[in-house]
Amino acid sequence: MSDSVPFQDWDGSTAGARALQTELARQVCLEDDFPELRIIAGADVGFEEGGTITRASIVLLDAQTLQPIAESLARIPTSMPYIPGLLSFRELPALFEALKRLPQRPDLVFVDGQGIAHPRRLGIAAHFGVATGLPAIGVAKKILTGKHSPLPDTRGSSVPLHDRGEVIGHVVRSKERVRPLIVSPGHRVSLATSVELVLRYVTKYRLPEPTRLADRLASRRDRQRPGDQQQSLL
Repeated sequence: MSDSVPFQDWDGSTAGARALQTELARQVCLEDDFPELRIIAGADVGFEEGGTITRASIVLLDAQTLQPIAESLARIPTSMPYIPGLLSFRELPALFEALKRLPQRPDLVFVDGQGIAHPRRLGIAAHFGVATGLPAIGVAKKILTGKHSPLPDTRGSSVPLHDRGEVIGHVVRSKERVRPLIVSPGHRVSLATSVELVLRYVTKYRLPEPTRLADRLASRRDRQRPGDQQQSLL
C-alpha cells in the first residue's frame, strides 16, 4: 500500500472496515524481518476540541543513543467517530500525514496502541505496519482482548496474552511495581523480539522512550492550528 492510502478498497462502512481488518491481518508478518536498527520511531495519536481534531506525532531517535533526531506533527479534522475495535480507521489518516513529513523513514516504529493483540488481529500498529511496509510494534497501556496469568512485580517480567487459543502478545512489567504494558507485534517483528525491543528502549519511565516522546508531543496543545503539519529537528 501507499503511505498516503491507509484504507485502500474500503467502502466506508463499519462492516467493510471489519472485513478489511480480517483481510489485512493475513498480511501481517510475525517473523523478524527488519534491518539493523539505526533510526527508530515512536508514534502516538490524540484528540482535541472534543474529538473533532486528530493530533498525530512521530518522533525519530538514534537507535543507539536514543537522542531525538526529528519530529513530525499533524493535526487534521477527525473523519470518523470512535468505534470499539476500529481505532486505526479513526487515527491513521493523521498518522500518515505525520509520516509523510519526516525527513527519513525509520527502521522500526513503536506505535502507542495494539499490534495483533486485537479481536481481528489488526490493531493500529499492525494496520500501520502492513499499510506502510514498516516494521512496527504495538505498545498499549491496557488490554483490548485476551487473558493472562499473574505477572510478577519485578522489572522485565512478562507473561503471554492468550485469546482463542493463540498467543497474541505479552503483558510486560517495564518498571518495578508499575502498571504493565501490553506488547504485541505490529508487522515484521516476532512476539519474543517485540518484548525484547520494548525493554531495550525503556529508560527511567514506564513507556519505552520512542512512544514516551511521541506521547509528549501528541499531548501538547499550543503547537499548531488545525490542518497544519510540521517537521523539525529537536
